[in-house]
Amino acid sequence: MSLPDKKKIIVVLGPTASGKTALSIAIAKAFHTEIISGDSMLVYRGFDIGSAKPSMAEREGIVHYLIDILSPDASFNVTDFQRLAAEKIDDISDRGMLPIIAGGTGLYLKALLEGYEFNDEGGDKAYRAKLIKLGEEKGKAYVHGLLEKVDPQTAARLHVNDFRRVVRALEVARNGEHISSKRIDGALAYDAFVIGLNCDRQLLYKRINERVDRMIDAGLYEEVLGLIESGVPCAAQAMKGIGYRETVDCILGWLPLESLPEAIKLSTRHFAKRQLTWYRKMPYIHWYNIDEYDGDMLKERVITDIGRYFDGIKISN
Repeated sequence: MSLPDKKKIIVVLGPTASGKTALSIAIAKAFHTEIISGDSMLVYRGFDIGSAKPSMAEREGIVHYLIDILSPDASFNVTDFQRLAAEKIDDISDRGMLPIIAGGTGLYLKALLEGYEFNDEGGDKAYRAKLIKLGEEKGKAYVHGLLEKVDPQTAARLHVNDFRRVVRALEVARNGEHISSKRIDGALAYDAFVIGLNCDRQLLYKRINERVDRMIDAGLYEEVLGLIESGVPCAAQAMKGIGYRETVDCILGWLPLESLPEAIKLSTRHFAKRQLTWYRKMPYIHWYNIDEYDGDMLKERVITDIGRYFDGIKISN
């Protein structure tokens, strides 16, 4: 049941290759609204193939926000997303529409929905010193493993040797865990209907493998090579994304070209598992198993459920 006195939003999340884009567009058409991307990679211009960025044709005329808003070498974090997404929610709501957030970055979505207040200070010097000491004593991989436990999304983006960013990410994650939400009663910051897509693991892995094959065929190697030749540093934040970091390794000669597809598939499968681990921290998700529906049945079921939750909202035929 919908809640009063809070801005209404729809959220579509799930592991990579679970069908979030197609479903969010179907929902947007049904409710005559617009979509805000919740994916941390889609913000970067030029990072199209490896991020599975929906083309203009795939968007089917639906307005999308927070896509192609940053240069390839820019930084982007959870507080940036939280601020920009909140602004777009306000704008779309003020125009009488029901905003949709579509994406898979768990920390970003959790921070937005639960109203995290992050510390703007420069970090925790004592904690940072402790992490540096741990890196010296137990190795960088050990510290990277700590990040995987608290923020698997960021850990997937950062190489184990990118130690400075790993340490900084742990500081941010620590703040996120210890700084209380505005909603001390545990309620969400928005009146949200949160849709989670999932399926049998073997089917998900099959979808992931097929997506990676399509990326390779579409020219992922050439896309990354072109970005590097245009001056984007190999160490840029966006280059740490899955698909990009493996391709960079290939271009630098650290990974054989014939091993590239399987390397990306393996990383993506591991990433999907970490995404699902993160989503388990979000008990308010309404889960839908995509392998239980044929054709447009899933879209129809989700749209009907949204209409019931937001009682009185108009559904387009």
